[in-house]
Amino acid sequence: QVQLVESGGGLVQAGGSLRLSCAASGRTFSINAMGWFHQAPGKERSFVAAINRFDGRTYYADSVKGRFTISRDNAKNTVYLQMNSLKPEDTAVYYCVASSAYYSDYRQATYDYWGQGTQVTVSS
Repeated sequence: QVQLVESGGGLVQAGGSLRLSCAASGRTFSINAMGWFHQAPGKERSFVAAINRFDGRTYYADSVKGRFTISRDNAKNTVYLQMNSLKPEDTAVYYCVASSAYYSDYRQATYDYWGQGTQVTVSS
């Protein structure tokens, strides 16, 4: 099993920045793809960003391209999400995900492991 623990959420004004972190523990040798999803109140959970382990290639939802950056430290089994130019519509619970799949993608079904989530609130 793999456990994922997110940190770094909070309240920020529009235009501000936050950095989320997600530390993996347990059978981390099995993890390849890692990423983030979010779920806003009253909406379905949706893809934000993901990153491959073997080549570092990144993937982003159109709504966050140019504002968010995903990165990972494989030695620390940690993935990060740097969020800049935050907007009120970015308000959501952000979930860290991980998978044994070789390639990351936008589908929820790709990811075997999910964190508990961290709240991000952007005020206008």
